[in-house]
Amino acid sequence: MANRDPTTTKLAFHPNSHLAPSSRRPARDLIDAVLENMHTNLEPLKYSTLAPSRYVVYLHPDEYARIEGIVPVLQEQTSRALAEALLKLNNRPAYRKYFDRIAGAAAPVEIAAGQWQIEFHPDADGELAPGDILIHSELMLPLGAADLGAGQRTRRIITVHVGQRTTKREETVSRTVTAASAIHARLRYEDNAGPHTFDISRDSIVIGRGGIAYRADVRIDASVDVSREHARIRRDPASASFFIIDLSTLGTTLNGVRLPKGYDDSDGTKRENGVQTPLPGGSRVGLADTVFLQFDIIGRP
Repeated sequence: MANRDPTTTKLAFHPNSHLAPSSRRPARDLIDAVLENMHTNLEPLKYSTLAPSRYVVYLHPDEYARIEGIVPVLQEQTSRALAEALLKLNNRPAYRKYFDRIAGAAAPVEIAAGQWQIEFHPDADGELAPGDILIHSELMLPLGAADLGAGQRTRRIITVHVGQRTTKREETVSRTVTAASAIHARLRYEDNAGPHTFDISRDSIVIGRGGIAYRADVRIDASVDVSREHARIRRDPASASFFIIDLSTLGTTLNGVRLPKGYDDSDGTKRENGVQTPLPGGSRVGLADTVFLQFDIIGRP
C-alpha cells in the first residue's frame, strides 16, 4: 500500500518543453537573472536573512562562446550588483523598518559565505536553446534543535529564463551523516553503456537520465523514455525501511506493478505529493519498461 512522505516538497519543470528558442540576450540579462535567483532563495532567520553566495549560470554553447572572453568582467559586475541589491534591501525607508519591526519580519540580509561566487558554464546536456538562461544556487538551511546530529539540509533553487517566461524548481535535500563504509542497499542494472552496480549509502537517491537542471545520483544512459528524474529511493533511518517514489512521465514499475504517481501536475508545474511505496529487498524496478534495476538490501536475507 502506498503511503506518504510529508518531508519533501519539490517543483519540477521542463525548460525545453514546447517553447521556441529565444533570441540572443544581452549580457546584462545574465546579471538580472542572478539577482532574481538571489531574491527567490532568501532564508529568514531570527536575527538576519541569509542570501546564497554561490550561483552557477548555464548557457547554450553558442551563447557561452559569445561571452566567454568577458566572463571575468561579468563575474565582477554580477558580484557588484549582488552587493548593491543587499545594500538596497537593508537600507529600507524608516517607515518600512518600523512596519517590519512591528510585524517581526525582514531581518537584515547578509551573505551566507564570505564572498560571492559566480560561475558561467556552457550547457553540455543539450537542455538549453540559444537565449535560455539556467541558474542554480544552493543555501544551507539551519537545523532545529530536534535535528541536531541529524546531518544537514540544503535548499537548491533553479531558475530558467526562456524568452519572457521564468520557471522555478525548488528542492530541499536532507543529508544524514553516515560512515563512508555504511552501504545500506545495492542496485544492479544494464543500460546503453553496459552493466552497472550502485551502492546506496545515503538516505535518499534519485534515478534518471539527469542533466544540468536535474539531479540524478544514478545516471541512466537510455532513451528519452526514461525521465531525467525518473524515481527516488528513500530510506527511513529509524526503521531502516526503503520506499520508492515515481517522478517520471512514462511510469515506474515495481515487480511488474505500475507505481502511483509521486507528484501532482498543475498547469505544467510538477509538485511532489508525498506518495511513496514500500520497496522490499529483492525487488525489480522498471523505468518506463526500458531499463530494469535489481534492488537488494545489504545485510538482510
